[in-house]
Amino acid sequence: MIDLVIVGAGPAGLGAAIAAAENGLEVCILDEFVKPGGRLLGQLHEEPDGKWVNGIAEAQKLYNRAVELGVDIQCGVSVYDLIELDNGWCVYTTNQAIESKCLLLATGASETAIPIPGWTLPGAMSIGAAQVMGNVHRVKPGEKGIIIGVNVLSVAIARELQLCGVHIESILLPQPSLISGNASNPEKMMESLLRLSHLAPSPLIRFGGKWVSPKLGARLYPKNGFKMWGIPIQLRKTALEIVGENQVEGVRIADISAAGEVAAGTEKTISADFVCIAGGLTPMSELAAVAGCSFCYVPELGGHVPLHNEYMQTNLKGLYVAGNITGVESAKVAKTQGTVAGLSAARELNALMSSANEKINTAIAEVIETRRKALIQFQPGIEEARTFLHTRYYESEGEMISV
Repeated sequence: MIDLVIVGAGPAGLGAAIAAAENGLEVCILDEFVKPGGRLLGQLHEEPDGKWVNGIAEAQKLYNRAVELGVDIQCGVSVYDLIELDNGWCVYTTNQAIESKCLLLATGASETAIPIPGWTLPGAMSIGAAQVMGNVHRVKPGEKGIIIGVNVLSVAIARELQLCGVHIESILLPQPSLISGNASNPEKMMESLLRLSHLAPSPLIRFGGKWVSPKLGARLYPKNGFKMWGIPIQLRKTALEIVGENQVEGVRIADISAAGEVAAGTEKTISADFVCIAGGLTPMSELAAVAGCSFCYVPELGGHVPLHNEYMQTNLKGLYVAGNITGVESAKVAKTQGTVAGLSAARELNALMSSANEKINTAIAEVIETRRKALIQFQPGIEEARTFLHTRYYESEGEMISV
């Protein structure tokens, strides 16, 4: 039986493995992808100070450190079941069953789909799939694309696709429907866009992002949109249908009001050879459910997340979570959460012989500071949501004790 099994080789999993192995734990990481790094592998962006962040290079640094510490990293391996034992966990994989004293789930997040007529045509894909094609596999998803969905993810990846030599014709909203919900509402999407205004190359947009309210901004927003890096972001146009015979040939669009109502007689078709659908992210928590974790629904964190405290401990002994499974945030936050989880597991196994609480509290403070300085916030109110979640964890513990 090894000390710690980690499911997920992204920034959270690698960060946890490094922290645990530095304190003497025997660690094994499992990941279904062929390379370690998780979502880091697809990231390529410029920070406000002009420094470029290359996710592949960052992932390699973490991987090299983990290997140097003796961490066993197994890629191309899927986990399909978890069973709690009297003294730990049994993890069932496509290769073998592995028993461990502690288990960390760092499975990340999955994309939320928004069904649109024509979305099954070849050339229609999720925004994340286009990012992986371009930044990981170095394959263009097409020459001219349209992105349906205006949010943090779509704007960031649009810029990455542009750096791959792809022309992005426009980023626009999905058609109003029960499924698209707020994603089709110009005012709600204006809130998301204003949170990205500090990244804009235009001083006018950066200035406006500080002072314009979402409601006023949506009403004053020009029908042809504003451009960021030359890419039109159009909150007053909606995608009605992806069109094409045997593959994507374009998108049928229409003008909409600030409230999201389609304007009759404004329909037209714009050409494209691929379309990306950006519906947002939600925590990938299936394995936590299989394990028997309690859950809490927190919209600011992306949906249902495993109940856990600031030490990344769930309500099940020896089971920890870190990264986007705990709520959708940046890769930097995920890595710091992983460090906390790795140290917490080491403390549980009595491997932190001195200053255990001080080390973990310092790591928790680093999570808070990294979150505060995050370049991109996927949702507003994340800090308050985290406080609510941790409070609910301790309340549930009290309820269990009283029973």
